[in-house]
Amino acid sequence: MMQILAVLKTFIYLVSSSIFLPVLLLLSLLVIYMLVYTGHFFRLWIYRRRLHSGNPDLPSAVISGQIQACLPEHVVSVISRLSELDDPHRQVRVVNLLRDNEHALWQSLDRLKLIIRIGPGLGLIGTLIPMGTGLAALGQGDLTQLGQDLVVAFTTTVVGMSLGLLAYVFFTVQRRWVEQDIKAVELAAELLCSPNPRYPAVLDREAARP
Repeated sequence: MMQILAVLKTFIYLVSSSIFLPVLLLLSLLVIYMLVYTGHFFRLWIYRRRLHSGNPDLPSAVISGQIQACLPEHVVSVISRLSELDDPHRQVRVVNLLRDNEHALWQSLDRLKLIIRIGPGLGLIGTLIPMGTGLAALGQGDLTQLGQDLVVAFTTTVVGMSLGLLAYVFFTVQRRWVEQDIKAVELAAELLCSPNPRYPAVLDREAARP
């Protein structure tokens, strides 16, 4: 029984030690990714701020066809596809396109959601593994090794938590952008596909179709 317990302890220790290097590698890769993503995020933020600063009323922009001036390019693309739909099953195609667009927009946030969870988790794993070796070194009186292990342990904690917090900030802001884009596409679909006498320009465009 004691031999089996010793074998299991050795096995778990080897597993724990073997994943320490991949954990450090993944944390390093996530740091690089978030640095690149930070630049991408601020580029999007500046782009959307410029669109927002010159925004006309959205219904008026959809009716007049001047949506390029107030909406992001991917939203303009979806609205253009909506305006081109003209067949007996148009309503079904519109609903399908709206759902596909919504799914794609939410899916674009999946990486940030993963980093929110993975970053702190990797930081915790990277903390506990060197803490074990540090305590073993303390038992042998090796304070130098203990100090080195504690530095690595607390550093991985800081990096992992920072990644999670930064990803959460980006996710919160971009979730609001996604909600705005979905709202804009749904409004455009209603204006373009539901004839209403309050929107004569839309009706004229519908009547002009062959």
